[in-house]
Amino acid sequence: MKAFVINQFGRADVFEEVELPTPQAAAGQLLVKVAASAINPLDYKLRRGDIPAFTHEFPAILHGDFAGTVSAVGAGVQGFAEGDAVYGCAGGVRGRQGALADYMVVDAALVAPKPQNLSMAEAAVLPLVVLTAWEGLIDTAAIKPGDRVLVHGGTGGVGHVAAQLAKWQGATVYTTVSSAEKAALSREFGADQTIDYRAQDVAQYVELHTDGAGFDVVVDTVGGETFEQSLLATRVGGTVITVLAMGKLDMTVAWARKQTVHCVNMTWPMATGVGMEHHGFILREAAKLAERGVLRPLLDPQHFSFDAIADAHVYAESGQALGKVSLTRD
Repeated sequence: MKAFVINQFGRADVFEEVELPTPQAAAGQLLVKVAASAINPLDYKLRRGDIPAFTHEFPAILHGDFAGTVSAVGAGVQGFAEGDAVYGCAGGVRGRQGALADYMVVDAALVAPKPQNLSMAEAAVLPLVVLTAWEGLIDTAAIKPGDRVLVHGGTGGVGHVAAQLAKWQGATVYTTVSSAEKAALSREFGADQTIDYRAQDVAQYVELHTDGAGFDVVVDTVGGETFEQSLLATRVGGTVITVLAMGKLDMTVAWARKQTVHCVNMTWPMATGVGMEHHGFILREAAKLAERGVLRPLLDPQHFSFDAIADAHVYAESGQALGKVSLTRD
């Protein structure tokens, strides 16, 4: 099979096209013919070597998100058959082959039937962001009708999905954006109110939208300074969900306000094998929401083929993308 690998950490041009033996599905696994993938910040951080402990040995095939067709079913696997269209986030980290290849072996527990109303590219951009947002908002924060939920980065990958899940649960959803264009787009993807973070500081928008009390749940999709702002925006006893808790973080405000801070790392089941079945469950539930029109993927207008993987990574790292950057194999 054809695959795109890295043999060292580096810039986007580090990818090499190679021919490798097609892998075989072992017990509990599926062999999937990959049709599409997506780029997440995790993918280019792994490529750069930012988190080497989560990268498998070279030559490494990156990318976790995929959609494709089952080519073979391993022993003991139930619920899947050859020819099924599936999607998931099942590789690219610590010993698990990623999606940048013609074929990919995946643990069946990490996979679900593809939403029937979505294309392969649309389905491929959902898994990582759905799993992240679901773990934070549904599993941990257990948001309920009437909660005020603030999502940073309303048109980002995790952000646009978190907004839709919060809306589905009956919350009043606020998102931060940086332009009128992104504000309009975010309202199409779940936001009740949008906040231009360049025009208002935290104290101003907390006063305007919560009478100074703070939001019940805040989703930090950016990290760094945004994490500190998230603590200030959250009410006493509220919950902060962060997907990028890296570096030195000052937790003084969280302690003073008795806040719960939850760090989401959706790669843990892939890296350890623990909790994989729950990922499959979330993806099956997300597929139902997509088929009902409750959950929609936001694809950036720029689309890439696997052959243009270097260009795709450069574009994703530039910060220009709206939503998710998609790739198709052919």
